[in-house]
Amino acid sequence: MREGRSPIAGRSTGDEAIGEPIRFGIVGPGLVGQVHAAALSRIPGARLVAIAGSGPGSARARELAAAHGARVADDLDALIGDGGLDAVIVCTPHPLHAEQAIAAARAGLHVVVEKPMALTAADCTAMIEAAESSGVILSVISQRRWYAPARRVKAAIDEGRIGAPALATLEILGWRGPEYYAMDGWRGTRAGEGGGVLVNQAVHLLDLLCWFLGQPVEVDGWTANVNHPEIEVEDTAVAAVRFANGALASIVASNSQRPGLHGRIHVHGSNGGSVGVETDRGSSFVAGVSLPSEPRNDLWTIPGEEDRLDGWIEEDRLDLAGVDIATHHHELQLREVVAAIRDGRLPAVDGRDGRTTVALMAAIDEASRSGRRIRLDAEIMAR
Repeated sequence: MREGRSPIAGRSTGDEAIGEPIRFGIVGPGLVGQVHAAALSRIPGARLVAIAGSGPGSARARELAAAHGARVADDLDALIGDGGLDAVIVCTPHPLHAEQAIAAARAGLHVVVEKPMALTAADCTAMIEAAESSGVILSVISQRRWYAPARRVKAAIDEGRIGAPALATLEILGWRGPEYYAMDGWRGTRAGEGGGVLVNQAVHLLDLLCWFLGQPVEVDGWTANVNHPEIEVEDTAVAAVRFANGALASIVASNSQRPGLHGRIHVHGSNGGSVGVETDRGSSFVAGVSLPSEPRNDLWTIPGEEDRLDGWIEEDRLDLAGVDIATHHHELQLREVVAAIRDGRLPAVDGRDGRTTVALMAAIDEASRSGRRIRLDAEIMAR
């Protein structure tokens, strides 16, 4: 249990002790909802029992429910009202996350929210408070934290093998074409998506950046739409960030490079050592449409460890052989969430983690809109 955080109240009547699965519902039967359904199907301690669409007669909800032997609900209210659930996974468009997560938590259900957790730090705080008041778990999907190469970077930093983390570079150079934005009406709109590359593609690596370096405290940034006139939001963002521990970071995130090039983070330490992870080769994947590339450590200069890259690449290739890479890392995170529910503890990625990433994402956007440097409110972020 992290210091200063409330314990998760037990809601069981003893079912966990006899091995009864945690009963999940999914709200939002789209592409990422399908990823969660597939991942849950491989977790013995979990069972998908219900799917909620966005209204009566949702074809996507009926199809997904039929594929997994689940019942169908018209919307979240109906999903909650029907009962028989322990947890809800929110897979709807970003602007709906806060309202729906709060409603589920107030109904006494554990909540898993797809990225981004919400669109503002204030909404994240309201979600955290609702979960704590009800004694339920709130977790945010950050499946790239379960990439073996990302975990190596985290371990090297935590163990002091690069000294203190001093500088990081985050670079996403990808592509999204008109066909991507035409897949759903909410894509590429301010009202439906809440933003562009920052909230949809960059959020994954922003989460890793905060996981590696800690709390961001000061941000300057700029956003632009370089070559997507068909959308209302940014396709490119550039930022400079200062962290509470003194580390600095540069961020370049764009969906404007055709073909997509890569997504990666490099962290440089006070002893001169550098470590890195390439999470994506080419453009970041589209859930349910394309497959993730195999992540790899692409930079490693820690003395005595410089020759380990090739071995790790082969090790990771063998570890991922035979798994469904499109859903595997979601499965690993959901397995941890199930364990946290059973143990009555906070999950590995909780609401405060999600809020830190959202605060950074929102600060970059605010800096661009206001033309001034943004200081993150340490008091609000500590709640």
